[in-house]
Amino acid sequence: MSEMKRLAAERAIDYVEDGMIVGVGTGSTVAYFIDALAAWKDRIAGAVSSSEQSTARLQSHGIEVIDLNAAGPLSLYVDGADECDPHKRLIKGGGAALTREKIIAEASKTFVCIVDPSKQVPVLGRFPLPVEVIPMARSLVARELVRLSGGQPVWRDGVVTDNGNLILDVHNLSIVDPVALEREINQIPGVVSVGLFARRPADVVIVGGEPPQVF
Repeated sequence: MSEMKRLAAERAIDYVEDGMIVGVGTGSTVAYFIDALAAWKDRIAGAVSSSEQSTARLQSHGIEVIDLNAAGPLSLYVDGADECDPHKRLIKGGGAALTREKIIAEASKTFVCIVDPSKQVPVLGRFPLPVEVIPMARSLVARELVRLSGGQPVWRDGVVTDNGNLILDVHNLSIVDPVALEREINQIPGVVSVGLFARRPADVVIVGGEPPQVF
């Protein structure tokens, strides 16, 4: 699948324009995009990064990383996904960067999602749904997630987000109304963010292949 990821990532470069500050996500597919973006380092104004991991890779290529507060609204955000449905709604957060990813997606005019074909699903939920939670609320949120979704939350033990929080992964879901579930989970006290990108889905999805498919 690495070749599929690379093909999707390189196709996303077509959306980069001179002078842009580019929003950059996190994960193995995005790593290929960052590597391709290196050729543009003298043509773009910089990048806004969703994780310390991506920041380090961007800086290793000599790309300036800019704080979102200083950058303001972005024209473009490129990120991967753990799942993508036919309506371009996503599950994200396998890399535990979902909150910063969601913030940058919200700040961006165009969200381009790059995936390999294995990430396409008819209904979201096969991949466990990540939920970032305040540490003291972990058990409370887990109980509420069971009541609300019927799924089984599992603490991602040993993982602390870049924001200092914990991740619960909710298994055994079939998410027929991701917009409603996203809204409901966000209302649970102690939830920082949920890895459903449904209220603000991707605008463009690029699926790696020969050639890549663009939706």
